[in-house]
Amino acid sequence: MFPELNLPRYNFKLNSNNDSQRTQIFDRIRKKYVVLTPEEWVRQHFVHYLIDEKKYPESLVGVEITLIYNTLKKRADIIVYNTSGIVEIIVECKSPDIKISQDTFDQAARYNLKFRSNYLVVTNGLQHYCCAMDYEKNTYQFIENIPLKTG
Repeated sequence: MFPELNLPRYNFKLNSNNDSQRTQIFDRIRKKYVVLTPEEWVRQHFVHYLIDEKKYPESLVGVEITLIYNTLKKRADIIVYNTSGIVEIIVECKSPDIKISQDTFDQAARYNLKFRSNYLVVTNGLQHYCCAMDYEKNTYQFIENIPLKTG
């Protein structure tokens, strides 16, 4: 169906008995089935990765969060909040067949202008890039891994 990703395997709930004849996957954050596209395949793997491997509480993870950018409605793929409700991580997901490019980073960075997260992640499920943001110096630094949830 979809390619193996550079993420752990998870047991997803799939549903192919629906009116649209398109396979759906259960989104544990939105608590509903959504159409399974290549990008959704990556998004669902990454949500599970953040919760199961990096130990971020499910209650602090948001999926497809709407934001306004230059009067346009946009959606951030995954946002992880801290316990104070401040955005800790923004994740921009792409289909595995989309090469991660400067445009991909620019898209995530535009979203981050509103949220000012500590970490910015871009992934296509095969490659993952994580940046630690430094707003005082107006820079960022690529880091090896997304930090584990602490505290």
